[in-house]
Amino acid sequence: MGLAATAGMLLSAGIALRWGASWEEIVRAWVPDWVGFPASFSPAWLAAILFALPAVVLLMLAFRPAIEIDEKHLKVGTRQIAWSSIRRLDQTGWNIPLAVHLTLRGENGEDTRVLLVHPGDADSCGSLLRYLRRYSREALLDGIPYRQFWGEPSKTAQKQLPAPRYQLLLPEEEEEVERMFQRLKTVGHLDQRSSDEK
Repeated sequence: MGLAATAGMLLSAGIALRWGASWEEIVRAWVPDWVGFPASFSPAWLAAILFALPAVVLLMLAFRPAIEIDEKHLKVGTRQIAWSSIRRLDQTGWNIPLAVHLTLRGENGEDTRVLLVHPGDADSCGSLLRYLRRYSREALLDGIPYRQFWGEPSKTAQKQLPAPRYQLLLPEEEEEVERMFQRLKTVGHLDQRSSDEK
């Protein structure tokens, strides 16, 4: 794409240089002198400028450093960024190419902001964004805490598991305790003497 824009720019510049004299005659015939329109200006120069702008941008994107994802860090060119040092990950409005602002925890306590640009297709941009969001566990993702962004319950909201029950009595002993409890409920005492012995 960048090469096509560069070719268009070069073609337009060549046309402007080659046909400049004939263009001057057309301009002098149609535009009065008092307008101040330069007769040496050719519309092909305008086309060359309009081709040059995207060519420069696309060539700059093509030579961006490679982005590598590792379990411990993000590598952009030769720079390694630990996942734990990413405090915020904010997506811009650009999805293709992907542009993301990373706010990094500085060594001196000051945060630094880095613009990460990935000039890929829709699949690679979407995949990179998912990996960035998944590995930035200590970061705010577009202003939302990590756990809330992914729909995970927070540590305080996690359901507490019931305390484990340990068996203290043997099954025969439990039956005896249950019989004694039922007798206590019906008679009101645990004394085993009958009522006529009283």
